[in-house]
Amino acid sequence: VDGAEGEGASRGAEEVTGCSDRDRLTAELEFVQLLANPQYLLYLAQNKYFADEAFINYLRYLTYWREPQYAKLVIFPQCLFFLDQLQRKEFRDLLVNGTFIEWLHQQQYYFWCTHREDKPAGLTAKAEDAPPTQAN
Repeated sequence: VDGAEGEGASRGAEEVTGCSDRDRLTAELEFVQLLANPQYLLYLAQNKYFADEAFINYLRYLTYWREPQYAKLVIFPQCLFFLDQLQRKEFRDLLVNGTFIEWLHQQQYYFWCTHREDKPAGLTAKAEDAPPTQAN
């Protein structure tokens, strides 16, 4: 494909989507990374996004972020774990439960404390240090 044809295809895509390929990639990257935030997942669940088949299809489309050429752009890799989990209805159904959201957040924190290669000296997490969960 010569450069002129590539530019024409890009302009055509921009007319359909309303943004350049670069802008779309940036917006999708920002959205995918928001999925690493359990509170954002709660927001999506409470506002019934997971009941919208078009939104579920969009989440399915976004799985291309797992491919190495895209995954290398991700700063918060836990978002890819949650993107995978969001493909399962059982997981999406659990997200309306505040206790489950708190548990997810705690699991992220403990993973960060125990699995980071560059963690600060003295940073440790123990099960007994876990904050109590509140029942809904």
